[in-house]
Amino acid sequence: MSEGRALPGEVVVGADSHSCTMGAFGAFSTGVGATDMAAIWAEGSTWFRVPETINIELTGRLPACCEAKDIVLTVTGEIGMDGGTYRALEYTGDGAAALSMAGRLTLCNMAIECGAKTGLFYADKTTQEYLAQYGHRIERQDPEDATYCRELPVDLSDMEPVLSVPHRGYRGPPGHRVCGHPPLDQVFVGTCTNGRYEDLERFAHIVRGKEVACRTIVIPASRAIMQKAAESGVLAEIIAAGCMVGPPGCGPCLGMHMGVLGEGEVALSTANRNFKNRMGVGGAEYYLGSVATAAASALKGEITSPEGGIMTLSGPAVCIGTDIDTDLVIAGRYLRTKDTSVWAEHVFEDLDPTLAPR
Repeated sequence: MSEGRALPGEVVVGADSHSCTMGAFGAFSTGVGATDMAAIWAEGSTWFRVPETINIELTGRLPACCEAKDIVLTVTGEIGMDGGTYRALEYTGDGAAALSMAGRLTLCNMAIECGAKTGLFYADKTTQEYLAQYGHRIERQDPEDATYCRELPVDLSDMEPVLSVPHRGYRGPPGHRVCGHPPLDQVFVGTCTNGRYEDLERFAHIVRGKEVACRTIVIPASRAIMQKAAESGVLAEIIAAGCMVGPPGCGPCLGMHMGVLGEGEVALSTANRNFKNRMGVGGAEYYLGSVATAAASALKGEITSPEGGIMTLSGPAVCIGTDIDTDLVIAGRYLRTKDTSVWAEHVFEDLDPTLAPR
């Protein structure tokens, strides 16, 4: 889908929910069901209700430890799993213009994760240069005055490495911080979200000359990407670090093969979904993160920030009611200790003893 098949201004449909990926080229691209697709094949046409649009204005530049995956996990956490239902996410601003095509594809790929119909970028110089590789000469799309149903400003310079926690961890805004993480049984890098050459190259750069501490599976998104990674030496560096490289495709993302988790296993994945039972049997847990986070975590064998610090989690918000005082947040009997790390074990204990373990 990222090899010159979709062009700016086109209407593109696919029988996969992540067909919205191609909005990165300035096309209106969305997923449809199998029955709808059969009708389109038969008649050559279909219909859509024009969606309202959420403008996500990206400003500034990403810190070195962050990438597009951190942006989209932050945005999805802010909008919520159904906050974009039958709407389009339009990425604008100087921050959007500075993103690579691989980064734009990642952002549009996960538009569906908040219910959106599609994700969109305006075709610009980056789009022209990318599509020129496949023999296309295109016109730039100039932003026009538009009416939005919502505007969401995002300052990329404030971005931090972000995780989505198991399961379906997009229901609340990011900002939950933790200092300890469970050990990992597996790290998976790949899929239509983060299996492009730029992703593999970034991963290889971080693990170069080192050795991973847990089972690590790397799967290129396509044959062309795999061939380029092989010719450039990127795959050799990944293999030298102790990773297993699989044939191009989805891998364990859809929970069928090539790295599906076993009972009770914990994994970090660069895929787009961590719904319960999607990538493993009941009891398995999988976090979502960026390629850099996956690389840092693979080297340590536990969830680790690429900048070596604590992680910001995008996960479920818990409603605990009103009339909450500081003694309910953490009871005074626990304040005598100098080891403040134990506070997390007893947070809201007198209100709900099950909350901290959850």
